[in-house]
Amino acid sequence: MDVTPLLELRPAPRAVFERLATHRHRVRFQVRRGGAWQPVTWGQFALQIRGVARWLVEHEIEPGERVAIYAPGSVAWASAALGAQTAGAVFVPIYPATTSEQLAYILDHAEIKVVFVAGKEQLDRLERAGKLIARTIDVVDLETTAWWPDAPAIERDPGAPSIRAAAARDAAAPTLVDARLGALDLDAPAQLLYTSGTSGHPKGVPLTHRNVGRNGADWLVCNAPLLAEGDRDLLWLPMSHIFGFGELCVGNALGWETYLATPHDVLDLLPEVAPQVFFSVPAYWEKIARAIQAGPATAEARREALRRVTGGRLRFCLSGGAGLKVEIKQLLYEAGVLILEGYGLTETSPTLTLNRADDFRFDAVGKPLPSVELELADDGEILARGENVFAGYFKDPGATAAAFDEGGWFRTGDIGRWTADGFLQIIDRKKDILVTSGGKNIPPANIEARFVDDPVIERVVVYGDARPYLVAAVWTRAEAAGVPRDERSKLVTSRIEEVNRELARYETIKRFFIADAPLTVETGTLTSSLKLRRKAVYEGLRDRFEELYA
Repeated sequence: MDVTPLLELRPAPRAVFERLATHRHRVRFQVRRGGAWQPVTWGQFALQIRGVARWLVEHEIEPGERVAIYAPGSVAWASAALGAQTAGAVFVPIYPATTSEQLAYILDHAEIKVVFVAGKEQLDRLERAGKLIARTIDVVDLETTAWWPDAPAIERDPGAPSIRAAAARDAAAPTLVDARLGALDLDAPAQLLYTSGTSGHPKGVPLTHRNVGRNGADWLVCNAPLLAEGDRDLLWLPMSHIFGFGELCVGNALGWETYLATPHDVLDLLPEVAPQVFFSVPAYWEKIARAIQAGPATAEARREALRRVTGGRLRFCLSGGAGLKVEIKQLLYEAGVLILEGYGLTETSPTLTLNRADDFRFDAVGKPLPSVELELADDGEILARGENVFAGYFKDPGATAAAFDEGGWFRTGDIGRWTADGFLQIIDRKKDILVTSGGKNIPPANIEARFVDDPVIERVVVYGDARPYLVAAVWTRAEAAGVPRDERSKLVTSRIEEVNRELARYETIKRFFIADAPLTVETGTLTSSLKLRRKAVYEGLRDRFEELYA
């Protein structure tokens, strides 16, 4: 399709408002309730966005101030995010699985003024987090009937702030919101995302309207041959992740009809919805591949199985969040679906490279986007520069200085190499970050540190890069050597369960084994200063780690 008219840089909410002249009564979202799909029109969506913006303006949220969203993805989530941006505020997405302690840190560090919340677990954690900080924060429950007429009838707080009422006031006198929207500066921050640090607290990544707008325009140019106006997509990715929010915004730009799903029901709904577009993380592409491998191994049988599993209309398929195995991409390609992959980070808004429909390699992450410059440092680290690259971490000058070299190039922390035909391959990672097949970025050191000074456990090494969940190797203390292995295993299990209760679900250790050989300098598993050589441990114990996934 010709995406030229969509390439002008503009704040994300404008894509919705500019569609109203032609799409006001068309369906933007389909929401599943009670086993049936219920439509939400573009006009209803725009009204919710403006209602949020009006409420924030009336509650004296100034441009540049920050509001958080701590909830599962929904139309209300999308309205809160785009409404905040319409009002000139910066929205801060927080993963629904974030623990009370992590939540308290983000709310305090980001100086949050308002938090939009939904879900019993999230409300409970928010209450606990509020007791850990001194800051006063207004809370808007996205599930009260005060939010919107079609919200679930959960009357937790009859006096909740009414976004509906604010939308009605805006409809009568829209100048307040129009003034805020018209004054938006492309170089002002649009969102503040918190990423996992390799140790300690997460780091805040501010992205401007220009950062994400430039990246979005590049993305549209690269993928134009496979994109179409009015397509149907099945959105299940967390909107709190830049990948999921990106799919939402692409749908706004291209006039898509988006069916909303959850991680639990998305594959069951896939054949029913039969989308042309599907964004996913590797774990779900792997499940689709296993489904088509379950039957006869002939090419036609696998093509038919893929049509049955996906609805048979897929045209644009994107995998992100982590690397997808070459064998999976090849298998699905032979069955009739091309899965495109790219590479990037939150700090780069997020995409740096992409494979294209007419120019791809399954063993690479593509070529640089049109506005992106890439270089390899002497040690092979991938360095990036461009309008999509952020300017620095929020309230963290030390981390910002470390993130850029003397020439202003952003250090990605990943090691790459170029193929002879200009594709980028990722061959290693400088930072100690595990990226699960579900797309979760997890610093293992943060989990391992919770076992320091444990009376039974001497050391834990967490494993799980490109795997569906985390497992661990455990070394017990010398004084436990005389305890029978079964008893030691019970003690270790008990301690791991205690630590797991302090972690988000995706951070928990699902299985473990007790290692026999000690970690030593002589074996190369420890440095001379007794620090862990993680790669050496992984290589030496890889078979035992992998057995935990059998």
